[in-house]
Amino acid sequence: MLEVLKRIEDPDLHRDIVSLGFVKDVRIQGGDVAFDIDLTTPACPVRDQMEAEARKLVSSLPGVRQVSIRLTSSARGQGVQNLSGNLRGVRHIIAIASGKGGVGKSTATINLALGLAQAGARVGVLDADVYGPSIPGMVGLGTDERMLQQQGNSALVPAERFGVKLMSMGFLTTKDTPVVWRGPMATKLVQQFLASVEWGDLDYLLVDLPPGTGDIQLTLAQSVPLSGAVIVTTPQDVAAHIAQRGAQMFPKLNVPILGVLENMSHYECPDCGHTAHLFRQGGGQRAAELLGAPVLGQIPLEEAVAESGDLGAPIVTSRPDAPAGRAYRDAAGRLARRVSTVQFQLRAAERAQPKEFHPRRDGTLDTTWSDGHESRHTLRTLRVECPCARCVDEWTGKRIVTVNEVPLDVHILRAEPVGRYAVRFDWSDGHGTGLYTFARLRATCECDECTQARRAPTLRPAPALA
Repeated sequence: MLEVLKRIEDPDLHRDIVSLGFVKDVRIQGGDVAFDIDLTTPACPVRDQMEAEARKLVSSLPGVRQVSIRLTSSARGQGVQNLSGNLRGVRHIIAIASGKGGVGKSTATINLALGLAQAGARVGVLDADVYGPSIPGMVGLGTDERMLQQQGNSALVPAERFGVKLMSMGFLTTKDTPVVWRGPMATKLVQQFLASVEWGDLDYLLVDLPPGTGDIQLTLAQSVPLSGAVIVTTPQDVAAHIAQRGAQMFPKLNVPILGVLENMSHYECPDCGHTAHLFRQGGGQRAAELLGAPVLGQIPLEEAVAESGDLGAPIVTSRPDAPAGRAYRDAAGRLARRVSTVQFQLRAAERAQPKEFHPRRDGTLDTTWSDGHESRHTLRTLRVECPCARCVDEWTGKRIVTVNEVPLDVHILRAEPVGRYAVRFDWSDGHGTGLYTFARLRATCECDECTQARRAPTLRPAPALA
């Protein structure tokens, strides 16, 4: 049975679900078969496709009468980031950042959080924008005296709304009280919120950062191990450029960029269906390409987004089937997949990292790995397989660049490591935006041993990017 399940491949991790350890607790009694599929996140968008494929494959085996599959998630109840204190039950801490104000960062934070929660994840939001806290108003909560109460262990109790745990400076002040603090006071408060709030078990803690690259951003990145950062922007070139420039701080602090979210992407006329790009087009896409990260979503400009936020019922909750509501929910699904993928890549990179790259005159690249493995890639194939948004359509996964468009003599000019998980190649044809993860390089090794190991056929569920 396990052999047939090896034909199902995770669309993001590019390995079969058996070798990934997803298949657990197999029970066989006569013709009845039962097992668990333990996913990396409860918010996995392809969970239903994976279950249907597994059921179909096992049901086709001789003698099988009934198949029972239970979907679980190892994200629940595990603090895998070695956090301590009140953060010990938090699996992933994700920074939501922007280069400038007014791009809808807080709106994105709360709607992403609600989208993850609706998909089954346990989620918290920390409003770290000390000077302009807006999360409380967006969920219909003002100054809440409960926030001033403490448990016996001196931990603050977070508020909860729509199934999401919340903490904000806005709970500790009135709406008319300005916060006139120097930087050290603001950063100390953020540290206290991280350490002194009883977060409990969370799959995701989203941190809504103030705009820019200041003390609070640096303090967060240096205080806790972040799973990654989401960059929020709008389509204008100015906004996208500022977002891209500000986002460069995260790789320097060994924080992966999970993706770019473009708010106010376009306007869809509710009467005729015409799409207008009021704030120009493509800024978020260009920023994502320069950062080597995917576009998580392009959120349409919709009156209901602002209206629902002002009324304290974000659009993912109040109007989940509106265009913007669907776009935020889809973006939350992509974020969950991206977090799982990046963490898998980081763990793989910790086990084996490339030590030296050796481009050869015969058109191949030899790579020496920390575990002694010597991998080989054809340079032209490697160039064609570039994962950047210029070479692969973000929404369909269809490859844009074909082998006929790549010069026969293409070669690598420079290899530059990116953080602890990827390398960027500068190619002789002028291309240089793709990030090749260590895990992907290792998985696509063309040496005889690795090629033979991949000969078994696989069935891959289609990415759920509707």
